[in-house]
Amino acid sequence: MKSIETISWEDETGNVILIDQTRLPGSYRLVRCRTTDRLVRAIRTLEVRGAPALGIAGAYGVLLAIKQIRERDHSLFLRRLYREAEKIRSARPTAVNLSLGVRVVMEAVESAGSVKEAKENAHAAAKAFADAESRSCHELGTCGAALIPEKCTVLTHCNAGALACREWGTALGVIRSAVVQKKQVSVIACETRPLLQGARLTAWELRRDGIPVTVIPDSEAAFLMQRHEVDLVIVGADRITRDAVFNKVGTYMHAVCARYHNIPFYVAAPVTTFDPIHAARDVVIEERAREEVASCGRATVVPDGVAVKNYAFDITPHDLVSAFITDIGVFHPPPDWMALEKALISRNPV
Repeated sequence: MKSIETISWEDETGNVILIDQTRLPGSYRLVRCRTTDRLVRAIRTLEVRGAPALGIAGAYGVLLAIKQIRERDHSLFLRRLYREAEKIRSARPTAVNLSLGVRVVMEAVESAGSVKEAKENAHAAAKAFADAESRSCHELGTCGAALIPEKCTVLTHCNAGALACREWGTALGVIRSAVVQKKQVSVIACETRPLLQGARLTAWELRRDGIPVTVIPDSEAAFLMQRHEVDLVIVGADRITRDAVFNKVGTYMHAVCARYHNIPFYVAAPVTTFDPIHAARDVVIEERAREEVASCGRATVVPDGVAVKNYAFDITPHDLVSAFITDIGVFHPPPDWMALEKALISRNPV
């Protein structure tokens, strides 16, 4: 498998380096974020996206903020940092990993007694958080590979690969791990309108790794299930509350269709994506710009004056999920919340 490092911290410059995912597959371009404002723009415009990658972006974002703040007084330093941290945290409200990455580093900062110690704690916490996210994807992949038949076709939606993490991936991490085990896996990637993360990003990743992939319109998935051309569905998640999975809009319809056709529907996510505190009704679902739907490239596809609904995510109830694939094991609904919370605490001690 060819390695991809989606997002990294450059110690020499104190910059965040990330792959610009809006340019793929046409061109491969690295973005250098020198300030929190530039990182927030990268998050909002989807230059960086995907739950684990956003968690790392949140952690590194706090480091960028610390670099910008010149205050030597500890209380003034913290006051400035809280403002910057909230700016990062609110860049995409539905994604739980983003706020978690910010929180983990901020808790390390709050435990310090001086500005110098706060900076040291922040760097150590951000590095540990990013490294743990990388390990969790490989562990998740190994756990999930056991569910993959020796020969099968997997349908996936959006991009839950290395580009959505720092490396390896969640849903695609399971597929990669199965291929490493010499299983014969082919993938059907739903194009994922309106921004085509499946067609652009998932297909790009899998092609690089030599894993057979076919791109389909989102509306074709149910027909292929009816024709027995799909053996199982694996998707990622942006947040998993006590009662539902929040993932790229279109996930819910795949779950409903999979249940009707008696096809396993798996959700692959690290423990950091689980939100044990909230229910679906508590979560704000991001709505994105009209232009994402109304135009395709330079072409206008929706007439002026016609309204557009463009939710970024939808809500899939737990009872439509066959199993949750995590870095600490496979759980059949409901998830083992006690084990997940314990794992989360042990991964991110203050």
